[in-house]
Amino acid sequence: MKLSDYKLFDRLCWAKENLEPVQSDYRVVYERDPDRPVSVMTPDPNWMACAMHGGILPPVWVYHELAADEAKADFKKHTRGHLLHETKPMDPMTEEEAIEYLIMKDIPQEVWKNWNKGNRPKMAICKKEQLPSHRTWRDAWRISEELNVA
Repeated sequence: MKLSDYKLFDRLCWAKENLEPVQSDYRVVYERDPDRPVSVMTPDPNWMACAMHGGILPPVWVYHELAADEAKADFKKHTRGHLLHETKPMDPMTEEEAIEYLIMKDIPQEVWKNWNKGNRPKMAICKKEQLPSHRTWRDAWRISEELNVA
């Protein structure tokens, strides 16, 4: 049996035991609400190993489908969980592709779909060293309005 023939949980367990964690220097800083401090997404090293290995993670649209089910007023429990296990897993990703996948999976769609719309950017991808090295005044962090977006 191939790794992709197993359920997602079993693939993740295999990865935890067999893959070397990949520590990413990328961070995603985003604002969901301009009146609140920014959030900083740091990729989990074990998740990055799964993404870069390939054959483990389902496509991001699977998570969007399940989230759409949860958003329905009459939602009681998932009936399409099979999508996580039976959908062909993603091929190996580069570190940058893995960060894009993670953005679309874990950051609210209203942020990443419209990140550069409005008066200032709502999201920025940066390197760890571009963030303050301490958490003092963490609740006051904002994305710079002078950020150069191309």
